[in-house]
Amino acid sequence: MRRGSAAAVVAASVIAGTLLPAVPAAAVHGAVPGDFNGDGYRDLVLPVPGADVTYFGNYEQAGAVVVLYGSANGVSATSRRQTISEVTPNIPGRPFERDQFGTTTATADLNRDGYADLVVGSPHSIAERQITVIWGSRNGLTKGTRLPQPTHHEDNGLDVAALSLGTGSKTKILVGGGDWTTVYKGPFATGGSIGSRVETRTENSVSSVALGDFNRSGSPDQVAFGASRPELSGSPIMVNHGGTETWPEPLENGNGLIAATGDVNGDGYPDLVVGDPLTPVTPGVDGETGGRVLVYRGSKNGITRAQTPEVITQETAGVPGTSEEGDAFGAGLTVADLNRDGAADIVVGAPFEAVGAAERTGTVTVIPGRRSGALGTGGYSFHQDTAGVPSTNESGDFFGTTVSAGDLNRDGRPELIVGTAGENNGNGAVFVLPGGSSRPTGTGSRVFTLESIGMAQADGWLGGKGLLRLL
Repeated sequence: MRRGSAAAVVAASVIAGTLLPAVPAAAVHGAVPGDFNGDGYRDLVLPVPGADVTYFGNYEQAGAVVVLYGSANGVSATSRRQTISEVTPNIPGRPFERDQFGTTTATADLNRDGYADLVVGSPHSIAERQITVIWGSRNGLTKGTRLPQPTHHEDNGLDVAALSLGTGSKTKILVGGGDWTTVYKGPFATGGSIGSRVETRTENSVSSVALGDFNRSGSPDQVAFGASRPELSGSPIMVNHGGTETWPEPLENGNGLIAATGDVNGDGYPDLVVGDPLTPVTPGVDGETGGRVLVYRGSKNGITRAQTPEVITQETAGVPGTSEEGDAFGAGLTVADLNRDGAADIVVGAPFEAVGAAERTGTVTVIPGRRSGALGTGGYSFHQDTAGVPSTNESGDFFGTTVSAGDLNRDGRPELIVGTAGENNGNGAVFVLPGGSSRPTGTGSRVFTLESIGMAQADGWLGGKGLLRLL
């Protein structure tokens, strides 16, 4: 195929509004569901960066985040639902036009109190490009604070990652920006204090970031991408174990635009998975036709510079589909153990994939983790014509723009969550596919649209735009 162009409060309400094409949102990853109220059920995060916010006047594209709280029945738009914006009580700041609050989101228990917390980026804010932490509690998300503003805050928050492996500096928030990446280290407190902050220059970066403990040291390692280069389809991959002001040299083999982490082979060391979805300059060297995924194995030495990654495409044995120019295989990416065998699975979005006559409708492919042998065997895929999925494939839907996973009903079977940025003429939608006995299934799937969560149908970009700004 060919690539195409790409809670109610007094005196305040949130509706979806028109987005400014010149400043696109970019929720690079789908936020992993977190248990914000400590009831044992994970809660679903639905970013709506294009939402208009009404507060003694209308602020176009001020942005919002909707949280659907999990239960024994999973999540529902008609049960407990919370809408958070910069007019919500106890959330700092005030709305401005085109803030696009909710452009990026991440979850982790930052203050180690047993409740997941929500990190929200507003990289296009005309105010200060702020990062807001909304703190979990027995009553859910009720209070927010701002992270200290970095010295260099242009486009601050184009991506965010959060990971808590222990007290103090073993908990980190990594924030990607156009020219600088900022790591915030714990301890974090609900009053807004942090342990420390380090800024690192990443000039003209694609801004995608990730965290993972590749050498099992107990401290999160940082992943970011360097400046784009004309001879590469993606950007150089930088892994920094120390969080210093200077990144080490990038990995020698491979490049990409997005990263995720998880233990793909079940050896106890998290691995680095990179999506490289663009058409290569030199096929087989800097990329593959239709896109590719690279897997770097973690070990006691972490991710080493000279390591050769395993390469996965739609031509890999066991992976469904066919690699075609412009599919953007690898544009959506997460790692999660969907079949609960101890080896995490790789979930890959290909939002520009064609299905039949529907171009750029998108697919999501799951590549099961394996304790030994090459990855690819047993791969399976979903799209909107998969049995049980409540929709149909249409051109320009971009199913797989973002992907994430989490157990929303505490049955031990993680749900697969798929963002679809182009659904309903750009309003966006998020699909939740239930976990099955051995893998997620289309049967019983739910779809959340702007209308179903109480917002007007007007280009709210529900679920975010992922990497579409770069494809």
